[in-house]
Amino acid sequence: MIIELGHYALVLALATAIIVSIIPALGARRLDQSMMDVAQPGSLAMFALVAFSFAVLTYAHVVSDFSVANVWENSHSLVPLVFKISGVWGNHEGSMMLWLLILTLFSALVALFGRNLPDTLRSNVLSVQAWISVAFLVFILLTSNPFTRLSPAPAEGKDLNPVLQDIGLAIHPPLLYLGYVGFSVCFSFAVAALIEGRIDAAWARWVRPWTLAAWTCLTAGIAMGSYWAYYELGWGGWWFWDPVENASFMPWLAGTALLHSALVMEKRDALKIWTVLLAILTFSLSLLGTFLVRSGVLTSVHAFASDPTRGVFILCILLIFIGGALSLFAFRAPKLTSGGLFAPISREGALVLNNLILTVACGTVLTGTLYPLALETLTDDKISVGPPFFNLTFGLLMIPLLVAVPFGPLLSWKRGDLLGVLQRLYAAAGLAFATAVVWFYMQHGGPVMAILGLAAGLFLIFGALTDLWFRAGIGKVAGDVAWRRLAGLPRSAFGTALAHAGLGVTVLGIIAVSTFQTEDITELKPGGTADLGGYTLRFDGMTPGIGANFTEDRGHFTVSRGGVAVAEVTSAKRLFTARKSATTEAGILTFGLSQLYVSLGDAGNDGSIVVRIWWKPYIVCIWGGAIIMALGGLVSLSDRRLRVGAPSRRAKAARPAMEPAE
Repeated sequence: MIIELGHYALVLALATAIIVSIIPALGARRLDQSMMDVAQPGSLAMFALVAFSFAVLTYAHVVSDFSVANVWENSHSLVPLVFKISGVWGNHEGSMMLWLLILTLFSALVALFGRNLPDTLRSNVLSVQAWISVAFLVFILLTSNPFTRLSPAPAEGKDLNPVLQDIGLAIHPPLLYLGYVGFSVCFSFAVAALIEGRIDAAWARWVRPWTLAAWTCLTAGIAMGSYWAYYELGWGGWWFWDPVENASFMPWLAGTALLHSALVMEKRDALKIWTVLLAILTFSLSLLGTFLVRSGVLTSVHAFASDPTRGVFILCILLIFIGGALSLFAFRAPKLTSGGLFAPISREGALVLNNLILTVACGTVLTGTLYPLALETLTDDKISVGPPFFNLTFGLLMIPLLVAVPFGPLLSWKRGDLLGVLQRLYAAAGLAFATAVVWFYMQHGGPVMAILGLAAGLFLIFGALTDLWFRAGIGKVAGDVAWRRLAGLPRSAFGTALAHAGLGVTVLGIIAVSTFQTEDITELKPGGTADLGGYTLRFDGMTPGIGANFTEDRGHFTVSRGGVAVAEVTSAKRLFTARKSATTEAGILTFGLSQLYVSLGDAGNDGSIVVRIWWKPYIVCIWGGAIIMALGGLVSLSDRRLRVGAPSRRAKAARPAMEPAE
């Protein structure tokens, strides 16, 4: 009975979403307050109904109710509880429910925290959010119903995909979806502003916190997904330019550009049209990623196997929302004012350069991802666009961006002094280059060009510190005064510095591991040894093991340095009995910021086994930098000026809420 209640709650949520999508929008057009007042309780009710439905599906997984087809196909009575819960979104139907849950959650948050918004804008934003909810509710109910019953009920489930039975996959999808779907709020704000035909700096203040929240979650989600693939798939890589990886990376690039563009719009009332367009394109790329993952056009470890009907349905949603929003933009954009003017050498100019590079880089990734699909559709020829293409094109585009990032915060608004900024940054640049040279030679060489990459990462870090240094007046005023100035800086200043420094740390990790890592593939018998990265691994032998729903053979290794044992590591080959599927569990030892990575291959008849070993220096910096970036986003989000993205009600009543377009 409770399963049917969960299904019925989805139907009620659809009815509620239809009401919220129509009545508040009409009320905003007619300036009817009673109709606009439907938006807030309607959005909250919609979230409550979807949350109840999602809770019912989770309950069915937890109690192993195999009369539900979704549970039977993606669970097993022996699966540990945490993976029963994560199994809810480890499949197509459940992941769409998670998408819908987060979508309605953001609608509810706008309803709760958007009380200082102009009534017409809030009504239109919540209506647009409801339009998106209607589309996905219809999609779920018609093509992806997670509550389909089986009769008779099977006695046991098929088990969850073994590669998804990992704590990383319990965290990665929710974080990723919070980013993906969070950009729907920016999209709704953009469409609502275009409907009203008016936009100003206040609009940017309202959009920035939502953009920042979505960007922070997406940053953490991509990093978690990268680390999961690194340790779970046993291949030793952290990024492969897989099309589905690209599908999450493209909204991040566009969202980063949107975040900086909204800052220019808020501070200088400039880049209005471009910011609105970016808000539309960022969520459009999120929808494109949804289509690629669920349409069946891609074969990937990340993709959900899906029938073409679902792909066509999502493609229709894609065309309606992207096409509709871009058509509205084309109609309204000529009527919007372009905003304030500024000199090319200024903080606005630096942010425009940032936008230009990020959008071109996003376009490059989009082209490399979609071109093989388009070519196959048109000519039946199959080609592969892989890491060499992306590394060359994307890497070259990032070089000027990495150099330019430290300049932006130090330039003045409207008109900056480039020579003055160079004088402030010369110490950071010199220290970065000197440190990079020393670091390079301490690693006993490699490609000389790696020095420039290391210097670029260090320049980002030292440049962020330089910004805080000069803001506080360190060296120019007394120590206690400088400390008070530093403590009195807005949190957004620290958030910006953390984000830029985090990017530098990630760049350092990428350059260091790409340049200095070493690899050894060898066949070892018990007692055999291999040397790598200054460490010696001794293979102690294989032992069998039994897990909750799998059996395994574990390879034990003793790690020593200079003849002294320093650690032990285990790598395993697992067989999941229900699915008859095997996985490789890598053994990873972390030494500071570097890692020793051990992965088992095929076993020989003589007791030997193929072992693949990597020494990955400073690889932890890749994910550590992403965590620092996400932390910077959280610090900025805690700034009251961002959390309160609108004037008070009293102030709102005293002046017009939005500036009409000319």
